[in-house]
Amino acid sequence: MNLSNRTVLIVGGTSGIGRELARRFAAAGSTVAVGGRSPEALAELAGEGFGTFAVDVTDSSSVTSARDAVLARYPELDTVVTMSGIMLLEDLRDPAHFEAAQTTIDTNLVGTIRVIDAFTPHLIRRGAGTFVTVTSGIAFLPFPPMPSYAASKAAVHAYSEALRAQLDGTGVGVVELVPPAVAAAGQEKVNPNALPLDDFATEVMQLLSEDPTPHEILVKGVLMHRWAERDGTYDDLVAQRSRALAMLPGRQG
Repeated sequence: MNLSNRTVLIVGGTSGIGRELARRFAAAGSTVAVGGRSPEALAELAGEGFGTFAVDVTDSSSVTSARDAVLARYPELDTVVTMSGIMLLEDLRDPAHFEAAQTTIDTNLVGTIRVIDAFTPHLIRRGAGTFVTVTSGIAFLPFPPMPSYAASKAAVHAYSEALRAQLDGTGVGVVELVPPAVAAAGQEKVNPNALPLDDFATEVMQLLSEDPTPHEILVKGVLMHRWAERDGTYDDLVAQRSRALAMLPGRQG
């Protein structure tokens, strides 16, 4: 992927990994627009020179309106990154968790599908372009306190694979970004081993620039998650990660 002359939309790019990648694409020479829900963050990014668009991926009409506004301003758009995602704790012994599960799946999975559906006709008409979906190491190695997050990201992985197969021959590629825990958006407070955001973004941009671009962007810090089943470490690692169930409010004391 030539990073120096693309026109990129990062949906969910107002904070954390998405915001840093927006800055990295811009620094590489690409034109970058950012979509998100926070007016304050969008105003800050506009001040940095980014195109900014209000969008809520859980609302189909919001996604459609944002799509129309983006394409009116950036008709040459060729790269769409679907970053929007939330991580919520859930205690599956308590039926009240269902609201968190529904919100997580609507944002992480259905929100991703809404964004992809909105821009697929445009990219196919161009005959060239890239979707970048975002999953997680947790898609491949579940973190038991966040079951619906893991399920939603595993689903986005499967959806990305199917999307790539269906778009074969159109000129539109699908790249899956698989982050480990990254020290951004509060992750550094709960995980002292989280990868520094700067190091993560540098490695991601290096991998994206490879020719050909890998189907999965796997930084070194996520390899143990991605290949746990293949390497025979899966059961032990899930058992280790299950100790974190003690962080659930209903399991303390």
